[in-house]
Formats: sequence, C-alpha cells, structure tokens
Amino acid sequence: MNLTHTVKAFQELTVDELYDLLRLRSEVFVVEQNCVFLDQDNKDQKCYHLLLYSGDELVGYSRLVPAGLSYSEMAIGRVITSPSARGKGLGRTLMELSIEYCHKFFGDGAIRLGAQTYAHGFYASLGFVSDGDVYDEDGIEHIEMVRKG
Repeated sequence: MNLTHTVKAFQELTVDELYDLLRLRSEVFVVEQNCVFLDQDNKDQKCYHLLLYSGDELVGYSRLVPAGLSYSEMAIGRVITSPSARGKGLGRTLMELSIEYCHKFFGDGAIRLGAQTYAHGFYASLGFVSDGDVYDEDGIEHIEMVRKG
C-alpha cells in the first residue's frame, strides 16, 4: 500500500480535503458506530488536520488539538481509519504521525486523548496510560489517556 500524508491548518484545507475528512468522520462515527452527535464542534478551525492517503483515497485521519482547547495538554482527536483499509496497520502509522506532528506544531509535552475503551490496548502500546475513570460520551464508553512528553 502506497501511503502519503499531509497535515494542514483548517484554513489551508482544500474544499475536497474538507469534504473527504468530514465524510469519513461521519461514515465511521455516525453511521458505523450508530452515534448521533454534532461532529462539527467549532474546534476544527483551531486545529491541524492529518490526512493519510492510499492513492487518492483518504484512509486515515486525526485532529491535532492545541493545549487549552479540549484539555490543558495538547491532544489528538477524531482518530479514524477507513473501514475499507482496516487490518493493515494504518492506525499505528496514523498515530505515530499524529504524535510526531503534535510535537512539531505544539512543542514538547504530554498528549491527551479520549479513547474508546475497546482501543485502550492499542493506545497503551503507543505509550499512553489511563488517566481517570471510564465515562460515557454519546453512548460509547471512553477513557482519557495521556502520553508523557
């Protein structure tokens, strides 16, 4: 699989890139996970967006959030791989790139995320540790995790 990626501030995204990332987020978070929630939360405009492509297809995405917007630490959110591309290690590639670019754009320090509990082991394998109790977000169990910088 020939992978490429790009990372852009919201204002730098093309209309097609914005459409693709919003469509993928909706495909997984709303349709596949049957979760009715308002995805457009007025944070996208202040974040960087990492887009992972296989050819012309968007197969992975994450949102890189500056400290103070969602948490006191910088954060990675909306982590997603396309259903058509799962089982190929793209999640790990996506997260490794996300960690790298968080530090590039926001400096050294801890990174926080709100993990769906089923993915706890995956994030732990990348150096994230649980921080707090399991909580319900839009009908799905989550837990906050932190990776020390």
